[in-house]
Amino acid sequence: MKSCWLYFFVLIFISNLCISQSQLEFGPKGGLNLTFIKVPEASFGDNIEVKVGYYAGLFVDVPIEGSLSIQPEVLYVGINDFKFINAPIYLKVKASDRFNILIGPSMNYFFDFFSNKFKVRADLSISHQILKALNVHLKFALGFEEVTPNGLFLGMDLRI
Repeated sequence: MKSCWLYFFVLIFISNLCISQSQLEFGPKGGLNLTFIKVPEASFGDNIEVKVGYYAGLFVDVPIEGSLSIQPEVLYVGINDFKFINAPIYLKVKASDRFNILIGPSMNYFFDFFSNKFKVRADLSISHQILKALNVHLKFALGFEEVTPNGLFLGMDLRI
């Protein structure tokens, strides 16, 4: 986990050096997580098990041009004994003054749930600016494998 935080802070430092004239924004984010675990059951169909947890982490918003930016994040997700790191890299489109659409892949490292601990998922997110530095966001993370932890994230971020 220390290497993930180190990677994130190095990313912030390099981004800040490369884009010194831009308005680089970063800050903490966190909220509620609902994870949907798809468990196949004989001939009775799929039983979707829902787990409720939390997430917290950091993000960096790096402007590219006009209404486009790149927003990498590192989030720690805890759901009972099920814990993992979620690291999406979003292409962020500013749809209006206060509304954004974010889409991209997310790299995930699962600490103790799977034998293959590293998984890639697809994320789709929307955010709405409530105050100048405070956003609410909703994101859906879609897994691609048979035992699939899909997730719904609802939370807030603070822009520094």
